[in-house]
Amino acid sequence: MSLFRALIGSVRAVRHAPRLTAGLVPDDDVLLDVPDGRLAPALVAAALADPGPAAKLLATTRDGGEWEDRDRYVTRLATFAYSRDGWLTEWLAASPGDPDALLVTAQLAVRRAWESPARAERLRELDPLIRRVTEEAPDDPVPWRLALDHARGAHAGHAVFESLWERALRRSPHHYGCHVAALKYLSSQWYGSHRAAFDFAEQAADDAAPGSLVRALPVRAAYDRLRMVPGSGRPVDGERVDRAADRGLGLSAVFPDADPWPAEVRNLLAYVLVARGRWADALAEFGRIGPYATSFPWGAGRQDPLRGFLSARDRVRGELARRTPLWEGGLEIPGRGGAGGR
Repeated sequence: MSLFRALIGSVRAVRHAPRLTAGLVPDDDVLLDVPDGRLAPALVAAALADPGPAAKLLATTRDGGEWEDRDRYVTRLATFAYSRDGWLTEWLAASPGDPDALLVTAQLAVRRAWESPARAERLRELDPLIRRVTEEAPDDPVPWRLALDHARGAHAGHAVFESLWERALRRSPHHYGCHVAALKYLSSQWYGSHRAAFDFAEQAADDAAPGSLVRALPVRAAYDRLRMVPGSGRPVDGERVDRAADRGLGLSAVFPDADPWPAEVRNLLAYVLVARGRWADALAEFGRIGPYATSFPWGAGRQDPLRGFLSARDRVRGELARRTPLWEGGLEIPGRGGAGGR
């Protein structure tokens, strides 16, 4: 019987794979971590050792209070400077007190310290720099998001972290990056528990405005839960994870398909849907993602993120094809499978 099922599954896969591929962009057209139209020129200029466009871009986001964009741009510019920092050095030399140059420098320094075997000690050495970038940002939540990440890695106590969190909230009550930083602190991997993380994420999502990325925070909690389960012997909180995924699907539907803005949230949601075996939902989400793959979450465990993304799409197509009847009308043997949504 198992051989029969395997043969039927193979036939289904061959028959239905082309139709299931129709709504997805070809593998060769998938792009990883594509910068948006504002960031791309700044990165090109930085590659040519010109910090001017990056300085102008970050000043624009600071003056306009574009905190979500600003957070993304600071992170991406620091990531670029991780391997090519000549342009950042030149920027600091020309404008040593520039708050944007200092913020990118602090983001880069925290990343480098985080990768050190002596992480906590290296991070604590950065205390003066972190204080400087936060004190010079009366309205900007991004330095406070960085301060929250820094505090977690430096093993700051609950009182210190709560104080930083309160000051971050005063600057932007629904800033996604600050909420992710707090969620990480509350996770079982650090100083909390899965329950505490889910409780926080769900309450924050309930309080967030429609269309806010904070509404996807439970999906992030679900991802952390799923990542911690393998080999632990502990069961997945399936119902809660699925509720988080449902919230994510509702948020994803608000944005246009193939929109780069919610790309990371959509990739995270697709990961969770695949992990839960929700094949139909996952296929639809990959369709909404379009060509915009992101390193997180597909690069977890140091695997090639683009390969991880494409492999997950292939798996979803294969699983759906094997579960779809050979012919419409259901000429299938009863009890031998069917179209699987979950």
